Amino acid sequence: MAHGERSEKAWLWYTAVYEAIQEIPKGRVTSYGHIARLVGKPECPRQVGVCLKHLPSKSSDPSKKSPTWHSGNVPWQRVINARGGISPRGPSGASRQAAALRAEGVQVDQGPMGELTVNLERFGWFPDVLPSEEGLVESSGEEDEDEEAAAYHT
Repeated sequence: MAHGERSEKAWLWYTAVYEAIQEIPKGRVTSYGHIARLVGKPECPRQVGVCLKHLPSKSSDPSKKSPTWHSGNVPWQRVINARGGISPRGPSGASRQAAALRAEGVQVDQGPMGELTVNLERFGWFPDVLPSEEGLVESSGEEDEDEEAAAYHT
């Protein structure tokens, strides 16, 4: 989604989701629900899927600028469902995602009904906070007062 196509609120949501997805390490996967939780909206896993559905492709025309967020800079393939399944989407969508994950070293298995799955215990990525936000924990007033007192006494 290009900035200006939708509301500012929608742009901020898409940006938060795409930035969070960029932090998933290569060779690892996480769920739509976990991305929703990491961006502060645990009730919105389906909306994470909507963001990925609307992720444009990177422009292959060198004379055209790619959108801010695109399939070349957002590793969409690293987001799967909470059961470890690759959600079917249109013709060859799941197999394309499986191929992209396999290229990163993720083992993708095929079940008896043709479903594609990833072992979340082995390849899952479920941090409590995004790596970019580690250490940004808000301090309480007591800690601030202790720091001020210590500074005053030195």
